Amino acid sequence: MSLYPVHTVDNAPEASRFSLKAIQSAFGFIPNIAGAMATSPVLIESLVGLFGHVHGGSFTEPQIQVLLLTNAVTNGAEWAVAFHSALAREQGVAAADVEAIRARRAPAEPKLAALSLLARTLIETRGKLDQRDIEAFLEAGFTPAHLLEVIAVSAASTITNYTSNVTRPPLEARFGDHRWHAA
Repeated sequence: MSLYPVHTVDNAPEASRFSLKAIQSAFGFIPNIAGAMATSPVLIESLVGLFGHVHGGSFTEPQIQVLLLTNAVTNGAEWAVAFHSALAREQGVAAADVEAIRARRAPAEPKLAALSLLARTLIETRGKLDQRDIEAFLEAGFTPAHLLEVIAVSAASTITNYTSNVTRPPLEARFGDHRWHAA
């Protein structure tokens, strides 16, 4: 038996079931990463709370998916890269922009490029942005509040990225076309 089984609502620890139901309601299914997270009620509850704030913030869904995909690539989280590649495409992010992010390049669309670059730099510098990083982001049409919101998105993706890297959940067949391997 795996240390981190992929739980369902029926077999998850009791304290994780409410969060799994919320995730199932949001996605129409329980992603394998959430099933693995349910081993820890603290972790799954933290994700659900943060997830709600991130998706209720000021970024559009395509922008959120660009941030989440960039973070997954930067953190080498294979499951999350496949998942967010699929969701980014579903949200209308151009295939070429998704492929650029997966290859650690900037998307062609300028605002998405600014988001992706800031997210990657934030992770790679452990939050120690220099003034040029901040100015480039602001010059792309974002606000100081947006920059802080990127940190919230990064926190949410850190939860799933690190969990993916530790638990290695199986990739759902529906995301197989987006399979990705860290270099």
